[in-house]
Amino acid sequence: MTQYCKQNLFELKELLQNLSEEQYSRPSEILSGASIGQHFRHILEFYYCLIEALETGIVNYDNRKRNKQIETNPSAAKTAIDNIISVLDSGMECTDLTLQGSFGVMGDQVVSIRSSVYRELAYNLEHSIHHQALIKVGLKEQGMECLIGPGFGVAPATVRFKQLVQ
Repeated sequence: MTQYCKQNLFELKELLQNLSEEQYSRPSEILSGASIGQHFRHILEFYYCLIEALETGIVNYDNRKRNKQIETNPSAAKTAIDNIISVLDSGMECTDLTLQGSFGVMGDQVVSIRSSVYRELAYNLEHSIHHQALIKVGLKEQGMECLIGPGFGVAPATVRFKQLVQ
């Protein structure tokens, strides 16, 4: 799982190298005012929640720290990606975790679910791909879709399926 996550993070880092701070932080009308940077921040903060869980045994994506630097500064996002890749490179054992979260709008009840490091890595990867699809929309709105390949923001199973039917 770590290798797939790293490949995805490298893809994100490559895109960052081609975005100015203004392009990265520009609010998107199509994305209800969210910026490309906000989607990057969201992706990376989920990884940080998982990294924190390696110490505590509890992962709670609701309680993530929202780092405005990652949201507005592509260099800060690159640094965050490098930090996450460094943790992935250090070796992550598939230990048991508890996923906690309030899944209702009211947020009045915390649910605990048994999970594992690898299951949460798989979730983070799928979560990243979902937000990459939204980033793609933001790039298209700015006329910059040329910065990404056709598979950006597309689930690997979808890529494989499309290859089979062509």
